[in-house]
Amino acid sequence: MRATSRPTFVFVHGGSSNAQAWRPLQNELALLGHLSYAVDLPGHGDRADSPAAYYRLPQDAAALADAPSPMRAVTLQDNVRHVVDIVRRLAEQGPVVLAGNSLGGLTISAVANAVPELLDRVVYLSALCLSNPAMLTEAWDVVDDNLLDAAAARIAVPGVPDPGVARLNWRSAHADPELFAELKAAIMADSTDHQFRLLLDSMDPDENHTVLEPAALVTADGWGRVPHTYIRLSEDRGITPAVQDYMIRQADALTPHNPFDVHTLATSHVGYFSRPQVFAELLADLA
Repeated sequence: MRATSRPTFVFVHGGSSNAQAWRPLQNELALLGHLSYAVDLPGHGDRADSPAAYYRLPQDAAALADAPSPMRAVTLQDNVRHVVDIVRRLAEQGPVVLAGNSLGGLTISAVANAVPELLDRVVYLSALCLSNPAMLTEAWDVVDDNLLDAAAARIAVPGVPDPGVARLNWRSAHADPELFAELKAAIMADSTDHQFRLLLDSMDPDENHTVLEPAALVTADGWGRVPHTYIRLSEDRGITPAVQDYMIRQADALTPHNPFDVHTLATSHVGYFSRPQVFAELLADLA
């Protein structure tokens, strides 16, 4: 028997991120009386063997490029197994709401496909939601004027030895005011400079983009059985509103009997870090 009717929120981070990014939102939810659990996906967070050269100052560019990645060989299936284990244990205590941001949308989609019976709701915070195979192989019919692609290209570390792994040197922005401003505009323009420095220092350098694979596509008979919410972020320049709306339309076409419940917040891509109270209030209302 479930111990409580209040849900536990399970948060899945985006690319190059980890559980630390959710702490401001978790604190706000706690003040509203809600439990939450922030996941470190495999290869991320405090227990990951991230390149030591990333954290040393001054940085050694050659050592940073040559260091093996904790993300080597990490697959979408690894992420799903890890999150399903957490969800299964929490579901014994009460309802579970699974939420993700950005690249984390692929993991929460695959988890909802795998164990829809364990989830009371899935929430996308400007997160990737792919609903047909063409979204993996063809250009999307949407104008995408995001700022993140160009900014990420400026901090990409070339020559990383592990296939599929992208390494981004987020900490290099501390020494380059122009780069700092460019990255801040792309993902957290509504923060103070101090808040953005804190976010930069929490970021992991590595991400394995092979998770962008067919198993990440939502399915009507799995994910489509779970109530799902999309929180549009209208000031997002990482995944722009036009791209968010395209994903919502495509998913609604797959499950017209169970369309997205859509809400909009006027925040940036990582607004849950810089303005956690507005996210907590919306999530509490959903619960």
